[in-house]
Amino acid sequence: MTDYFLGEDGLENVYAWSIPILAAVILAEMIYSHISEAKLYNGKDVATSVFLALMNFGLDLLMKVSAMGVMFFFYNHRIFSWDFTIWYWLICFVITDFAYYVLHYVDHHSRAFWAVHITHHSSEYFNLTTGFRSPVLQPLYRYLYFSPLAFLGFNPWHIMVVYAIGQVYGTWVHTQTVKTMGILEYILVTPSHHRVHHACNIKYLDRNMGMCLIIWDKIFGTFEKEDPNVPVKYGIYPKMPDNKPDTVLFYEWRKIWKDIKQPDLKFSDRINYLFNSPGWRHDGTGKTVRQYQREHLEKQTRRQKLKKSA
Repeated sequence: MTDYFLGEDGLENVYAWSIPILAAVILAEMIYSHISEAKLYNGKDVATSVFLALMNFGLDLLMKVSAMGVMFFFYNHRIFSWDFTIWYWLICFVITDFAYYVLHYVDHHSRAFWAVHITHHSSEYFNLTTGFRSPVLQPLYRYLYFSPLAFLGFNPWHIMVVYAIGQVYGTWVHTQTVKTMGILEYILVTPSHHRVHHACNIKYLDRNMGMCLIIWDKIFGTFEKEDPNVPVKYGIYPKMPDNKPDTVLFYEWRKIWKDIKQPDLKFSDRINYLFNSPGWRHDGTGKTVRQYQREHLEKQTRRQKLKKSA
């Protein structure tokens, strides 16, 4: 069975199995949305998501040789060698999932990377096609997060196969039709967890960064459970002026450029506008997600104290 996933053909086999199934499930969700009048889909929104996915796929192909070249450089200088047992694959899956968590965390906490990742969060809809709304430019640097795994002795093709399987699973959790997954809520990233991740509510911002395993969020303090008293609002705030592909692609980059070209800025401030947390401003007038959440928590605490004293 493992031979099926060896080498470059392994990636093609993963997608060959998953794409027809995913297409059928998307169609089923669309039919459900129409019959139930849930309004989960919008034609223009789906078209934008597919367009961004195709651009991401194209860049992935262009980067394939150089990305795999870097990863194989580390693999050829690996510090461990492994037998291809079930434990090899399990460990490869776990550490690849952790590497994605780190990548995803940086994408949310450094503005230049957020400018890439924001495309995935731009939709005000949340359905299976939202999973296609890819961070188009991510293939330019994603492999750097997986290269240390190759240095630890994991074959780059195996890393990418495991990552592809995780991506397929990560697409499945973009749905509002599955409310809970029972005991799996404690182990896996579920649709409920990922709905929180795509929310623009202050309470939910920068939460649930994992792709397959939710344990990383619980270990590193980024976990947030979906609260029935706080309905999820999808998209970003402030929202984009329109859903055109060029707007989605360059929205945050244009804002960064406007900030960087301000007159009389120190060089360090220009660097901060590029790599510091989204919301940071050199004059102190901006607010990062952590500042918003701190203020939100303080307001909630005051309200609770007022209720108790009333």
